[in-house]
Amino acid sequence: MPVKRGGVWNGGWQGSQRGRNGGGGSRGFQHRIPVAGFLVIFVVTPLVFLAARSRHSASTSATAGHFSGDGSDRMEQADDWRKQSLTESIDSLFPKEVIDVITANTEDLGTLNLNNVGRNDLSSSWVLEKPSEVNQRDITNSERQTTSGDSSEKLHSQRDGVIFNEEGKENPEGGKMNDEVQKKTSNDEELLTNFQEEDNRDVKENALDDHLQLEESPTKVLRRQLRQKRREKRSTELIQQDEEERVELENAAIKRSKEVDSAVLGKYSIWRRENENENSDSNVRLMRDQLIMARVYSSISQARNNLDLYQELMLRIKECQRTLGEANADSDLPQSAPEKIKAMGHVLSKAREQFYDCATVTKKLRAMLQSADEQVRTLKKQSTFLSQLAAKTVPKGLHCLSMRLTIDYYLLPLEKREFPKKDKLEDPTLYHYALFSDNVLAASVVVNSTVMNAKESEKHVFHLVTDKLNFGAMKMWFLLNPPGKAAIHVENVDDFKWLNSSYCPVLRQLESAAMKEYYFKADHPTTLSAGSSNLKYRNPKYLSMLNHLRFYLPQVYPKLDKILFLDDDIVVQKDLTPLWSVDLHGKVNGAVETCGESFHRFDKYLNFSNPHIARHFDPNACGWAYGMNVFDLKEWKKQDITGIYHKWQNMNEDRVLWKLGTLPPGLITFYGLTHPLDKSWHVLGLGYNPSVDRSEIDNAAVVHYNGNMKPWLELAMTKYRPYWTKYIKYDHPFLQQCNINE
Repeated sequence: MPVKRGGVWNGGWQGSQRGRNGGGGSRGFQHRIPVAGFLVIFVVTPLVFLAARSRHSASTSATAGHFSGDGSDRMEQADDWRKQSLTESIDSLFPKEVIDVITANTEDLGTLNLNNVGRNDLSSSWVLEKPSEVNQRDITNSERQTTSGDSSEKLHSQRDGVIFNEEGKENPEGGKMNDEVQKKTSNDEELLTNFQEEDNRDVKENALDDHLQLEESPTKVLRRQLRQKRREKRSTELIQQDEEERVELENAAIKRSKEVDSAVLGKYSIWRRENENENSDSNVRLMRDQLIMARVYSSISQARNNLDLYQELMLRIKECQRTLGEANADSDLPQSAPEKIKAMGHVLSKAREQFYDCATVTKKLRAMLQSADEQVRTLKKQSTFLSQLAAKTVPKGLHCLSMRLTIDYYLLPLEKREFPKKDKLEDPTLYHYALFSDNVLAASVVVNSTVMNAKESEKHVFHLVTDKLNFGAMKMWFLLNPPGKAAIHVENVDDFKWLNSSYCPVLRQLESAAMKEYYFKADHPTTLSAGSSNLKYRNPKYLSMLNHLRFYLPQVYPKLDKILFLDDDIVVQKDLTPLWSVDLHGKVNGAVETCGESFHRFDKYLNFSNPHIARHFDPNACGWAYGMNVFDLKEWKKQDITGIYHKWQNMNEDRVLWKLGTLPPGLITFYGLTHPLDKSWHVLGLGYNPSVDRSEIDNAAVVHYNGNMKPWLELAMTKYRPYWTKYIKYDHPFLQQCNINE
């Protein structure tokens, strides 16, 4: 077996030598080579290492000699050398931009220090202490680190087996450590440990002092406040942006829901609460379907003389009707509804087994459908009649008010029945209003709202005309409640002696037998539509001359040049005096047009199948509204408007040109003589249209309750009524006595 000596395998080497020398050779030469290798490994190598170490010590001594001096001078030179070396290293590692950022932060926060690394969790309101204090503490820590570094270097040198003195020369003991060296080494290790513990303790104490003794500079406070303001501004902008996006998404969803075809799906909207549950009325609809089929089978069972099944079906029908009641959703049904549905289903199953015949069931359903359609028509006619009746019926409170005022008026002496300021009635320089009404409360609202919104109420004059029945009440009300500084005058239409049947075609037609039959014998119409039409126009206002008096304004007020006509179902919300300065461009009537894309045009009011109408008028001409109209009475007389009205009224004696009313003859009479006003002057529809834009109402100078839902009636629309009621003093004694409440 070969023997390993000095790291060389002799057996292998000797075998090779034998092979070369033919198995023989000198044995001395064989042992000379391993001895030389041993000397190289254990003698020459340490000598080379010691020589390199000596040169390193000499270089270190030279460097130390360069920083010659004692005490603080040597330390300052060492610090300067370290800073220069560090600066050169940093300049080579980072670009110029990074160095500038570090320099700027150093100017704000003082010299960079490793003790500040752990302070990243401090609040932005904390600042570093003064740079001078930081620098002094850094110098102290640097001295400690230098001392500990020197000790550590010595210890590492000793561990390498070679001892150097303070001047860097090698210890002559050749690396053998005696007892004194070992003792010194343990002392150095203990000193290094103490230095490290003391330094860590100082770092902790300095960090604590930084938290306790930091002072806030004005510059730091200002910068922190600016940063905080920028954060708050940015947060506000982000929140506002999110809110705007949310609103846009909701509006887009609402718009898409409104675009759904209502003819197919009805008025559906995903935002309606009742559509949150698609099956909220499934049981209600099921019960209604069961009622229909139960009526079908009850009719069939009765026709086939199955009385037991017929009685059972009728019993279930009554139970189902009582359970269903007026419920529109499943939540409105009682708890017994599922049991009733189950019982009805059982009876219907039994009836289906006995009498199911497709042809018979279809026939019965068709008969029921026709009967239901006839009932709908009848109810619709009754509804129309009742609405017209409610519209033309005087409420009990208004009738009471008129009676009480009339009694008090005729109890007054004659000298107290006259109004003051009569000199203003014919002054053309003032603002004159014409109001024809038999409703005391409505007339008071028109006058009060106009005066309250007028800038110069002393320049306004109101001309009221009423009938004989309400003349005393109207006059007494305004004697008790004068319109402030404005002037008012009340007249009786029956006192106009010139207004007779020989002069006025309407009066002559109202006295004819055909007109009386049309008004009072229209309960036997030839067709359903004719009956409804007659019912609509059988209103007392069409029989009253007050409604047609608007075509005789120059005759009623011969000394006036311009007048503003008002209906009694309007409310004034702004000053109307600018209307007197509107240039009508030679036209007679100033009014707000009411036509839309396909409605409120001439073909809606006039019969264009008649050649007289078709030849003189355009069916697409835009209509306008009565209620608030500015009339130029000078131009009226020049154009002979009253004569035009008489001509067409005589041609319509048999009502072939238009139905009764004042708007159709007004459209004909003022055709081509009407100047359109801005729509904000007059907003209509508060008496029939529940979807009038609220902003249009608020911005309107005059709002008009045209339609059947007058504000003084119980059927008035609640949301529009406050515009009218705010001009009534409900604490008035007469109103309280007649129980007229808001």
